[in-house]
Amino acid sequence: MHYWKVFLITFSVLLPIINPLGSALVFLGLVGDAPPKVLHSLARRIAINNIIFLAVFEVLGAAILNFFGLSLPIVQLSGGMVVAIMGWNVLNERSAGTDARHKEEETGASSEPDTRQFEDRAFYPLTFPITSGPGTLVALLTVTAHISDKNLTHDILAHVAVFLAIVVLSLLCFFCYAYAPRITKAIPPSTAHGILRVVAFILLCIGIQIAWNGLSALIANIIKP
Repeated sequence: MHYWKVFLITFSVLLPIINPLGSALVFLGLVGDAPPKVLHSLARRIAINNIIFLAVFEVLGAAILNFFGLSLPIVQLSGGMVVAIMGWNVLNERSAGTDARHKEEETGASSEPDTRQFEDRAFYPLTFPITSGPGTLVALLTVTAHISDKNLTHDILAHVAVFLAIVVLSLLCFFCYAYAPRITKAIPPSTAHGILRVVAFILLCIGIQIAWNGLSALIANIIKP
């Protein structure tokens, strides 16, 4: 598998789940009318936290599979179904801000937080689950299982491609969070809604493809003489 394809698959799978624009709406609702300097500082910390958080989960993904005795085809089948369902749900959302509201509900946070608590909340809930929630972890685990290779060199390079996708997505989150007030004024909701639908359809197709790869491997094991 070409490593740029690994990068594109990871980016395409995680983008609609992390949803930088939708998450920025939640972020802006939580921090309120904070000064631009505070927004930039907080966005930078969240981006760094997100890179470290997802990178650690990427590295430990194989260990998690081994610990629970899960085979790669099973993870591909179940994880692909989860990713496809996520894409289907986003594809059928009535409004572009619905996903953002769901993330806000997960935190149970008030829309008028104490500004003195910004730094303490950089990881929870601003990094997890607002930026990267449980769905992101499931999708990342599925992707890392999908790209696993017996060749150590290929495996390492594939994981580097996944890590680069994580970095790019975290940078997108940084810019969306740091400039959230401007973005919300500049991008019409209908435009963001349309872009999200296209990405969600791609996510649905990727999930089905990953699930089919796992199912094909399971079928081959059953009918193998």
